[in-house]
Amino acid sequence: MRRHRSGLIFGRILVNFCPRNNRFVKLSSLQVLRMSIRVDSTELHIVNMHTRMPFRYGIATLTAIPHLFVRVFATIDGVKSAGIAADGLSQKWFTKNPDAAYEDEIADMLTVIRSACNLVTQIEQAPTVFGFWHTLYRAQAEWAKGTSFPPLLWGFGVSLVERALIEAHCRAKRVSFCQALKTNGFGIALEEMHEELRGRLPGEFLPADPLRQIVVRHTVGLADPLTENDITDGAALNDDLPHSLEACIREYGIKQLKIKLSGDSEADVARIERVFSVVRAWAPANVHFTLDGNENYRAVETFQEFWRVLAERSSLRGFLQNMLFVEQPLHRDVSLGDTVKTAFADWKDRPPVIIDESDATLDSLPRAIECGYRGTSFKNCKGVFKGIANACLVRFLNEKRKGVAFIISAEDLSNVPPVALQQDLASLSALGISNPERNGHHYFRGMAAFPESVQTAVLDAHGDLFYRHERGFVALRIRNGCVSTDSVVEAPYGRACEFDPGCFTPADEWRFASLSGS
Repeated sequence: MRRHRSGLIFGRILVNFCPRNNRFVKLSSLQVLRMSIRVDSTELHIVNMHTRMPFRYGIATLTAIPHLFVRVFATIDGVKSAGIAADGLSQKWFTKNPDAAYEDEIADMLTVIRSACNLVTQIEQAPTVFGFWHTLYRAQAEWAKGTSFPPLLWGFGVSLVERALIEAHCRAKRVSFCQALKTNGFGIALEEMHEELRGRLPGEFLPADPLRQIVVRHTVGLADPLTENDITDGAALNDDLPHSLEACIREYGIKQLKIKLSGDSEADVARIERVFSVVRAWAPANVHFTLDGNENYRAVETFQEFWRVLAERSSLRGFLQNMLFVEQPLHRDVSLGDTVKTAFADWKDRPPVIIDESDATLDSLPRAIECGYRGTSFKNCKGVFKGIANACLVRFLNEKRKGVAFIISAEDLSNVPPVALQQDLASLSALGISNPERNGHHYFRGMAAFPESVQTAVLDAHGDLFYRHERGFVALRIRNGCVSTDSVVEAPYGRACEFDPGCFTPADEWRFASLSGS
């Protein structure tokens, strides 16, 4: 057994602290037993999904992806409950090795997920969901020391189990995610992640009410056609969903855009000019933009050169006035180093820059702030409780440091229903993050990859969020650039639909070759 500074203990033993008066204190074993959480077993299932068009981002082009479901069976205060989490196993995001084969990347992702699933059943019980997660997080970190897996990757495994356990808790207690978060029903100890927040509760940093509507920040991938004229003969999708940026703006009423960068300054600036031209032709005047570098810059100097070229273009003055921030321009290997800290300090008129892929550990955001970044992105796949603590820290800093606006954004990782999208929206609604990137609906043909029974269950439970497309599949409903979150706010962690992920392929039986249909 090994004791860590938090007081958590690994192994088949009781976690020896729980909240009392909204703070964590040591308790006797008898007291802990009166409020217990235990994971009895887990299941993994996979369904293959294919994009409607190539999604090019960073150094990757996505055309097919396994979508993984993790189901956790738990006993919570004596009540048997189950929760589900899901994510696509995306290439070239958790790691940025250009030489790694996608098959090997998926194998690594499944390894860290299986490790988390194995470790979680070895924790005998815990008094809170947060306590359980924290024990699992430390145990997975200890396991990963003997591997080459970076924190962003091994943490992904923890996040899936974490989300499934959160849902199981909400179902057992018959509360929504927002209710549990606002009353600290999860037992979150913010000081375990950020010492500055000692004595503070998550509810102090949350909106009075969860968001009932969220703005869609539309992704413009590197290979996306911008106008209808850009769609060459034979490339038309013919699925009656918008394809070009022009068509998306017209169909969805898009008000915010996220533009992917390649790292080639001249090419990127030229593409931004074209995007801005399309926006001026088809969208309202108050459209806002973000830029995503996807780690394509290895040095601050090359990013500065891109920004200089961008700022000097008279045609883009209106664009810059409406630009919100730049996301993760620098590669994770250099992004939080002293060289960047010095360069940012000397660059007085730099744009607001936030981290994403560099947000890998519990202390990543404080280090980023120290280096001169303005904030980070929230993603369920990076950890729900970690993301909540980061959002609280950002708002705490905005209270304390007047004159500097710190940012908590939210970025998509191709979230799709029946689980991942609703859970993501539930997190964002509770946290008050109003304009997340959304791209799953754009690169996938609605829920066409899922059985009709699953599609119907989603539509019946979330009629405000989805609709039946004339082609027969269930698709995301976007009106005036927004989606409704009414149904996800009221549901146990976003998902009100009932279905059995056991209808998909068990992960142990899934093979990479099946992605290509072979």
